[in-house]
Parts: sequence; structure tokens; C-alpha cells
Amino acid sequence: MTGAELLIGGMVVLAVVMAVAKGAARRRRARAAAAVAELGTSPVSLLGRVLVSAGVIVGVQWLVITRYADNVTLLLMVLAVPALITAVAVVRLLTVTVVDPPHRRGVRR
Repeated sequence: MTGAELLIGGMVVLAVVMAVAKGAARRRRARAAAAVAELGTSPVSLLGRVLVSAGVIVGVQWLVITRYADNVTLLLMVLAVPALITAVAVVRLLTVTVVDPPHRRGVRR
């Protein structure tokens, strides 16, 4: 084998080792994120965030309606954007997704 062949072979081995290490790190991060998502939100914390967000939206809408009611474009934007965001959240909440368990090889249903 020549020096160039050894160098290329070493680079290939290094790339494979790095890809395996990156995959393992990605799996660890995914498991950690799943654990945080499972334990990280309490109903009180979620309720507080919802109330603060709703307060901000209502405050901005009130300000625009009382101060800038003659600007129809601004009025429509201030009323439409929160409605669209809410619609996305409600559709996600009401959308039913089915998660099938992984299939094992050789096992029929």
C-alpha cells in the first residue's frame, strides 16, 4: 500500500467513527429532550404562560383599537394574527395522530 492509500483509508475510518459518535450523541440528546418534555411542564407553569400571553395579546389589541381605530390595516392585522396563531394551536390540539408500535421482523399481525 502506498502512503496515499493509507491516508485515504485512515480518513474513511475516521469519518465512519465520527458518524457513529455523532449518531450516539444525537440519540442521547433525543432521550434527554424527551425526558425534559415529559417532566418539564407543570399545569401551573403552563397556565401562567397562557395567561401572560393572553394578557399581552389583549393589551396590544386594546391599545390599537382605542388609539389607532382609524387605521383599518393595522386593526385587521392586530385582530387576525392572534386568531391565526390560536387556530394553529387548536388544530394541533384536535388533530388525532396514531403512533404504531415498531414492527418486529418476521412477526405478522
